[in-house]
Amino acid sequence: MDALNPSLPDQVPATLQQQGWALIGATHLLPWLQADQAMADTLHASWNDLPPDQHLRDGGRYRFRRHSCFTLETASGQLTQTPHRAHWQPVTYNALHGGFERLFQPIEPAICEHPMWQALLRSLGGLLAQCKPVSTWYIEAHQFRVDTTGGIGRPTPEGAHRDGVDFVAVVMLDRHAVKGGETRVFEADGPHGVRFTLQEPWSTLLLDDARVIHESTPIQPVGEHGWRDTLVLTFRQGGFQGPH
Repeated sequence: MDALNPSLPDQVPATLQQQGWALIGATHLLPWLQADQAMADTLHASWNDLPPDQHLRDGGRYRFRRHSCFTLETASGQLTQTPHRAHWQPVTYNALHGGFERLFQPIEPAICEHPMWQALLRSLGGLLAQCKPVSTWYIEAHQFRVDTTGGIGRPTPEGAHRDGVDFVAVVMLDRHAVKGGETRVFEADGPHGVRFTLQEPWSTLLLDDARVIHESTPIQPVGEHGWRDTLVLTFRQGGFQGPH
């Protein structure tokens, strides 16, 4: 599939099964969620209030984020926010930031209760359950802003990686006065890959985490100050990742 030729939502399960990744364009995403641009704008406004990521081991000050967790019962569509918990990944999946608990500030309640937020998590979870039938998704949500105050920002400081989950969704929200930030998706066990830059707000990349590795290249400012806003959602069966 051409990276610049996004799938319709109902085409995503087949595309994911065929190649391990799929792209939904914004022109398809918003109607699918029964949302409009005004709803999307109120949701995106919360990215202006993200606290600094205190856990960057490369010494950087370029990343801001919030994090919260949810469960989704796929049969009923019941979405429940779980008690706040730390984010944890094994070193095998994240050599830079794996192996220790990272506690971030939670996503604001008004965002978690926003109709478009709820529709996004439910709709993506239902779509992914068509690829891999599970009764419950354990979802981690990460609001990210990567900025260029120090001259460069790194969306994936750990490099090309997998996340140790079943599926990953990367939702592009905004690119402001930056260049770079190319998305790269490669087969985990093969030579093939694709490269493209997510430009359009609310375009959404879906990844089968068992089959592909992914990364985004650093961003540089075009002007005095730029940033790149994304929402990353991970879907895992069986429970959240943890040290035990």
